[in-house]
Amino acid sequence: MRRYLIAGNWKMNTSLETGTALASGLADHVRGRDLPVDVLVCPPFPYLAAVKATAGEAGISVGAQNCYFEASGAFTGEVSVDMLKDIGCDSVILGHSERRHVLKECDDMINKKTKAAIEGGLQVVLCVGELLEEREADKTEAVLDEQMAGGLKDVSAEQMANVVIAYEPVWAIGTGKTASPEQAEQAHAHLRKWLADRYTSEVAEQTRILYGGSVKPANAKELLGQQNVDGALVGGASLTVDNFGPIIDAGVELSA
Repeated sequence: MRRYLIAGNWKMNTSLETGTALASGLADHVRGRDLPVDVLVCPPFPYLAAVKATAGEAGISVGAQNCYFEASGAFTGEVSVDMLKDIGCDSVILGHSERRHVLKECDDMINKKTKAAIEGGLQVVLCVGELLEEREADKTEAVLDEQMAGGLKDVSAEQMANVVIAYEPVWAIGTGKTASPEQAEQAHAHLRKWLADRYTSEVAEQTRILYGGSVKPANAKELLGQQNVDGALVGGASLTVDNFGPIIDAGVELSA
């Protein structure tokens, strides 16, 4: 059985005070429990070190929400993989729909970042997902195929050990709408088949595929209970212990 990964994407939220308080509360929630799931939080860049110092000792991993593909140089406003590693980051989210659709990142850009992050020793959480009009036009699988092929171009089977896929239907992110467990499972099964066809059955079996899109305590257990759903990438509900804690607990319960 693949080990669940429960990840929180804080997006452009929190302050130093509220972010460290949230990290402290999550640390209290998991401390000493020998959890059978992995927990990851991804705060904004300015608070990464403080959150790592607060949450890391409780076994919570800390990741960034983005990185750049160059190692250093005249790239104003960008952050390199080595910089993230230097302050203790374990992972990085790449290809999130907000990076794709708001900030206009293309598959080629996401691929360069993915390869740089893997080569630099970070776990990549690669996000893929369709727009509402693409789902309504029955193009979901074609969109996923294109994003997977683009994002993972020249990524080897061996390197896939450091990649997590996150399926996030864009129409369900921050909207309150959630893919049904059946819709989530169908997309995840398709992604796993893509991995088997592109790489090997072993890679497909070992790669964790998370669901993201209005995950909350009320629906977490049902979503996580699907055969091909290996965790959650949680947005708004990751901003409070009262909401994120029960999602972690759902993964723990299903791992028993």
